[in-house]
Amino acid sequence: MRILLIEDDAKTAEIILKGFQQAGFETCHAADGLDGLFKAKSALFDAAVIDVMLPKLNGFTVIEELRAAGLKLPIIVLSAKDSVESKITGLEKGGDDYLAKPFSMAELIARVHAQLRRASCAAETTVLTVEDLTLDLISRKVVRGGERIELQPLEYQLLEYLMRNKGRVVSKNTIMEHVWEYHFDTRTNIVESRVCRLREKIDKPFARKLIRTVRGFGYVLE
Repeated sequence: MRILLIEDDAKTAEIILKGFQQAGFETCHAADGLDGLFKAKSALFDAAVIDVMLPKLNGFTVIEELRAAGLKLPIIVLSAKDSVESKITGLEKGGDDYLAKPFSMAELIARVHAQLRRASCAAETTVLTVEDLTLDLISRKVVRGGERIELQPLEYQLLEYLMRNKGRVVSKNTIMEHVWEYHFDTRTNIVESRVCRLREKIDKPFARKLIRTVRGFGYVLE
């Protein structure tokens, strides 16, 4: 497995590179955003670990550029910021996971393995379908009733999770843990606001509503 590491701090990069090597990964390193973006577009990688605060081009911009270029590799965001807002930004820009510094090397390796497993499973099924709604896991194209629907990365991840669990009621807690992989304060309205945005695009323009709220528990797509 080939991993791209984009990290400007020499000491942190050295620790990560050594840990990945011991875990059996082949790793390529870039010390700034521009070089990292160039390397990501120039070679094939199975996953990327990208720091946010990078010289020349920040990590969020690098991720946006990679997604805009159509690269689907799993991306784990590294950041010294541990706020909910920063985590949401990283995921909405196109990251698949977020790890705050300082972190355990063992946890980073575990998260990389988890993302690689998820990518492998996704490759087995290329199109999810519920009624007249389809989601192409390869092109990330979402279509309902013949109409293309544009989704932000976080909206896409939420819809994918709901479609993979079609007909099954999923709680807000479960959504937070499986879509964002974080244990946010359940008193926040993060899930509600994202579901509301998704409904505006998936349900509002159509007579048949697919996303249903189960009061006191969560949501079901059916």
